[in-house]
Amino acid sequence: MTQKIADLLTPHQLKLGINPLSWTNDVITEFGDDTPVETFLREAAECGYQGVEMGRKFPRDAAALKPLLAGYSLSLASGWYSGFLAERDVEAELEDVAAHADLLASCGAKVMVYGECGLMPGDDPLNVPLSQTPVVSQANWQAYGERMTRFSETLKARHGIALAYHAHLMMVVESEAEIDSLMANTGDAVGLLFDVGHVVAGGGDLKALLARHGKRINHLHFKDIRRDVMANVRQDDISFNQGVRNGMFTVPGDGYLDFSPLIDFATNTDYQGWLIVEAEQDPGKAPPKEMAEIAYRHMTHLLENR
Repeated sequence: MTQKIADLLTPHQLKLGINPLSWTNDVITEFGDDTPVETFLREAAECGYQGVEMGRKFPRDAAALKPLLAGYSLSLASGWYSGFLAERDVEAELEDVAAHADLLASCGAKVMVYGECGLMPGDDPLNVPLSQTPVVSQANWQAYGERMTRFSETLKARHGIALAYHAHLMMVVESEAEIDSLMANTGDAVGLLFDVGHVVAGGGDLKALLARHGKRINHLHFKDIRRDVMANVRQDDISFNQGVRNGMFTVPGDGYLDFSPLIDFATNTDYQGWLIVEAEQDPGKAPPKEMAEIAYRHMTHLLENR
């Protein structure tokens, strides 16, 4: 971490981290399957990142994970959890999440990323056309929101960790209207993970959503989009995984998105926490460390010119 970017982040109580998806994909298992977690951690640290999110190669025992991270002077920012509250009750979800939440909290993470995997189509939902994205009916939003609120409140009370709900392509909260419905039907315990790539790809108005829901945002993902690839993905109605294989996502500075509204939000509001670089990519086509360096330089530029 250069002193220059530290000076830019510290006054706002912000930290810069990176997700391992560019090195090792959690779903497309051949992407980075032979890459050890130590490679990711070493290269993330060499690029200057302060922390990381969890991936499938990480040890699931705090006694192993804490010293592993400390060896690279990295903090644990958060970790993904696949939830099913759209289909099941709160107590079942709390039982399922307990070990993961304890691991995150014991390693210093303050937020847990929640991805709603309930109602997704078929046995392999990330390999069906994007148009088959699931929906929560208007009649069911209130009940879903109540379950999500109770789950988030109890997660915090039992494990000391906040929920950051990930609006995500091919999940029940994808579009701007669905983000609005989630926020309207849940209490303040339900934080919002704002992933720019997913928000824009889902048709959302970046500035409008930041203005309406900024107080609920408790985690930020900086993901960029390759405009032509995403246009073809939508036109041909291909699957999420095929879109990733084709390169629809990339790191900040390698796509077309303007991240300045998110930087303004992070530095001019009460937001305190992580700025996480993330991009699902084929590491054979997009060398992970090279992409991480591009993102680091771009994030530095954005912070210098805010």
